[in-house]
Amino acid sequence: MHNVTLIPGDGVGPEIAEATRKCVEATGVKISWDVQECGIEVIEKVGKVPDSVLASVRKNKVALKAPITTPIGKGFRSVNVFLRQELGLYACVRPCKSFPGVRTYFSDSNVNLVVVRENTEDLYAGVEFQAGLPATTELIQAINKAATGKKISTGLDTTGISIKPISVEGTRNIAKFAFDYAVTHGRKSVTSVCKANIMKFTDGLWYDESRAVAASFGAKFEQPELKSKSDPTLDGKVPDGSKLTYMERLIDNMCMQLVQKPELYDVILLPNLYGDILSDLCAGLVGGLGVAPGANYGADSAIFEATHGSAPKYKGQNKVNPTALILSAKLMLDHLGEAKAAAKLEQAVADVIAEGKNVTYDLKPNRTDPTAVGTSQMADAICKRIAELG
Repeated sequence: MHNVTLIPGDGVGPEIAEATRKCVEATGVKISWDVQECGIEVIEKVGKVPDSVLASVRKNKVALKAPITTPIGKGFRSVNVFLRQELGLYACVRPCKSFPGVRTYFSDSNVNLVVVRENTEDLYAGVEFQAGLPATTELIQAINKAATGKKISTGLDTTGISIKPISVEGTRNIAKFAFDYAVTHGRKSVTSVCKANIMKFTDGLWYDESRAVAASFGAKFEQPELKSKSDPTLDGKVPDGSKLTYMERLIDNMCMQLVQKPELYDVILLPNLYGDILSDLCAGLVGGLGVAPGANYGADSAIFEATHGSAPKYKGQNKVNPTALILSAKLMLDHLGEAKAAAKLEQAVADVIAEGKNVTYDLKPNRTDPTAVGTSQMADAICKRIAELG
């Protein structure tokens, strides 16, 4: 029996959470679900993420989370970001895999990428200073006095500031995670992505530490002349990664590369902001966020979640595609050591999508197809297929 925190979220979250729970239970894995309400209504009432949610995840160490609405430009910060920072979930993993039957411009490419994103640093660390506040003005004045040769020339009272921290420790942790993942899952390459030609002291550090970790894994450098200022041995014993290739790409070029030739890439390692953007791009390669799972790992806990939003306009309509959260549950089952059940669940999802009969409207060739089924009906078809797989 596994103890798992279930966060139904809001909008369409409760519907896809129930569909996913049904599919997980159909695999035969015994789960004791600790349901924790954490939707926008609850947060607005309490004024924060309820303490019981954090306590539950810390106790169970595993959570399955449906989407939660985040106000844009006002109100509370993203619950996703809050949970990752509070629980130390430093590694975000988003596999993007082609499934026959899903409409995409890249159906012939057989895309199979994994985005590994650092979760706690970078511009998403939330170190911000609001325009017009005295503290912001003082910070701008201090920056302008610093011996960097660079100044903020706009008005002191009309400029907001965000700080971009990138640390040696944070970069090494996520780079080690990416290489461990690549070795464990039989991947061929790890590509580190940033904008080091412009941001030399943050993204430059990112490349330096990525190279050190790559060297410690015995990876083959695509550009042998690349060097790291850091100790390539690092600490601890790492797996033999001699079959891995290490590559580097600048973020703008990587966007073009993925659109033109996604088949050349495998595990993609990125800082927080770039990882957020590129994971959506990669999801687009395989049909959209509706089929893109996500997982967030820390030293003690892990949260598995769909990468799409809460889509409140579809709330209660039994209409949205549950695939992303179901595939996130597949990652959860792998994490729990239930590899056979995880493989069966993914195969059942793939079979139902390929058949194209019992799928939601977005998975039909024509989105107005009257034969499209609802969220719960697609989940029922997946459960039935799980039973057939034995």
